[in-house]
Amino acid sequence: MTDHLRIVLAQFNPTVGDVPGNLARLRALRDEARAQQADLLVGSELCVSGYPPEDLVLKPAFLATVRAGIEELALETADGGPGLLIGAPWCEDPEATWPLRGKVFNAALLLDAGRIQAVRYKYNLPNYGVFDEGRVFTQGPLPGPVNFRGVRIGVPVCEDIWYPDVVECLEESGAELLLVPNGSPFEEGKLEVRQQVVLNRIAESRLPLAYVNQVGGQDELVFDGSSFVLGGDSSLRVLLPAFEEKLSLTDWRREDDGWVCREGEQAAPAEGHEALYRALQLGLRDYVRKNGFPGVVIGMSGGIDSALSAAVAVDALGAEQVHCVMMPSPYTSQDSLEDAAEGARLLGCRLDEINIGPAMQAFDTMLKPLFEGLPVDVTEENIQARARGISLMALSNKFGHMVLSTGNKSEMSVGYATLYGDMCGGYNVLKDVYKQSVYALSRWRNANKPKDALGPEGLVIPERIITKAPSAELRPDQKDEDSLPPYADLDAILRGLIEEEASVDAIVARGYDRAEVNRVWRLLENAEYKRRQAAPGVKVTSRAFGRDRRYPVTNAFKGPA
Repeated sequence: MTDHLRIVLAQFNPTVGDVPGNLARLRALRDEARAQQADLLVGSELCVSGYPPEDLVLKPAFLATVRAGIEELALETADGGPGLLIGAPWCEDPEATWPLRGKVFNAALLLDAGRIQAVRYKYNLPNYGVFDEGRVFTQGPLPGPVNFRGVRIGVPVCEDIWYPDVVECLEESGAELLLVPNGSPFEEGKLEVRQQVVLNRIAESRLPLAYVNQVGGQDELVFDGSSFVLGGDSSLRVLLPAFEEKLSLTDWRREDDGWVCREGEQAAPAEGHEALYRALQLGLRDYVRKNGFPGVVIGMSGGIDSALSAAVAVDALGAEQVHCVMMPSPYTSQDSLEDAAEGARLLGCRLDEINIGPAMQAFDTMLKPLFEGLPVDVTEENIQARARGISLMALSNKFGHMVLSTGNKSEMSVGYATLYGDMCGGYNVLKDVYKQSVYALSRWRNANKPKDALGPEGLVIPERIITKAPSAELRPDQKDEDSLPPYADLDAILRGLIEEEASVDAIVARGYDRAEVNRVWRLLENAEYKRRQAAPGVKVTSRAFGRDRRYPVTNAFKGPA
């Protein structure tokens, strides 16, 4: 029995599906932990496969690759160095085929002394919001602790800590401390929620706990890290930084009242606009880099959405990987031309101009025989947006850069966007960001340069872009508020309808006009078909379109009058 443990928390950024790369990263981290004379290295949930692996775990070949890699890694722990507590999809019969495949578990595996010492399976499989683990994993039994060098360690896996049953079982079966591997995505205010959940489990068990969370972007999800250790007395002992990789050595000693972690690093938590901006930055960076794009191309309109998208892109990737394109029409104002040029200059990125006037004329000529005698309407406006989309996609095809679409959540909510036009793109960094937050983030970025940002200090978004009235500029003197309520009202109504699932009556009771709320409600429901065809984008709220909120496209329920 030992009275002293040196445990390394490995908050790192795996890539889903890259089993050899993730294992190589774990080997390198283990070498660092050995240099620090650590006893045990703890990784995040499913760090061998990357999280979430989704339907990859239904592939026998993938499971076999995971198993072979872990068995090889286990043999290497015979060298007397640190043990490993790592997460992986685990199947006792990886060669079985559907529907006769073996049961697949979300597992934590303890590797030490040259072999797999113990395997524990996740008991509470989340099946809500962005999670569908009940679809691909089998529920494990209530776990007992694992024995690591004479210490009985409880290993609840992520969701297992959100309910009392697993920790209660571990405490009753003799666990002395808890190590919790996690894949917990970022959303606004999530760190406080996690810590409160953990405090509840500590109050029930009196066991100290280390919470190790993944960091990095995976499709729409961003994992912020922010791993921490809380003592059995609920005191904060360690807090790792958000949105960056960190290997942190924690020092544990057995005392009369149980195990105590010595106070270690306590990073300042990322909060408010900083947290939101850095989540967007990390999500975009990892989507571009993990998918192998050489950079992004952005339609730079002179408006605030494209200006903020370009700023995030430069901060994430560097100015040399961001190509901005201004695509004026006869309705584009001189202010917009100047503002787009100034925004690109401040960011230090390339700006080209493609005039879409000839394309508009060509479509007028092509369609004239069928449109003869009909009034000009939204059809011609959408042709402009689609001419821009075609231009950006042509640049993407020719040079390999991914098109970054720039629509915000307010617009996507009510369908104020053109399919195959401004919705063209491989990714949308503002997809889950309301218009009022777009303004707030723009002001924040002009006053602050985020940690790890590759863009310049100081002003990056021209002030006139922030202060002028937003417009799609698809017809003379057009303003967004000709078609929509003021954004302050629209965003408040949408937050009620989307994040809260509040009724029309409840939102009207907050002081909003009933006819306006009903109109927004109907716009929201009727735009589902557009959102199904939209690019993925960074999830930062509790209810993002796509993974969180899934309504039928064919939907005859039109709501209250």
